[in-house]
Amino acid sequence: MLRSLLALLLLTALPLWAGDVRELNWSELIPADAPPPPPPVAVHDLSQLANALEAEAGPAATQQSPAAPVVKALDGQEVKLPGYIVPLDVTDEGRVTEFLLVPYFGACIHVPPPPSNQIVHVRSELGVLMDALYQPFWVEGPLKVEHTSSELADAGYQIEASKIYPYELPDS
Repeated sequence: MLRSLLALLLLTALPLWAGDVRELNWSELIPADAPPPPPPVAVHDLSQLANALEAEAGPAATQQSPAAPVVKALDGQEVKLPGYIVPLDVTDEGRVTEFLLVPYFGACIHVPPPPSNQIVHVRSELGVLMDALYQPFWVEGPLKVEHTSSELADAGYQIEASKIYPYELPDS
């Protein structure tokens, strides 16, 4: 009887443990033995900043490390990662449903894309409104360690987002 009760308790508790979301920071996406990513470097001529359209029309910047090493142990984990959204696909209603999640604002647009182990390719049914992209977001979902390529950059990871919500600093 006691064994049956313990087995039942264990079976009901497993889904609670399996549902835990691991909060990641960007450095955890880099293997311990890999070199740190280079700092971002702006590529636009500062004299062009007044004319955003002209500055954006320049040639795409070359990605720093398109085949950077990844942390294979993260594959399949339910994670939560903060970052900025670089749109890849936008619906007619103005929602970004496919995007690159990057660690700093302007990556892939104003500065060269970071290494592929610092880019997560995200898909989301609901998406995020285009006018909200200047702020950082939390993205939650199962992390896949799988390389993808887009017109902007290569990514070392993928997430099918179950939740996307604004990043807010904790109250101090």
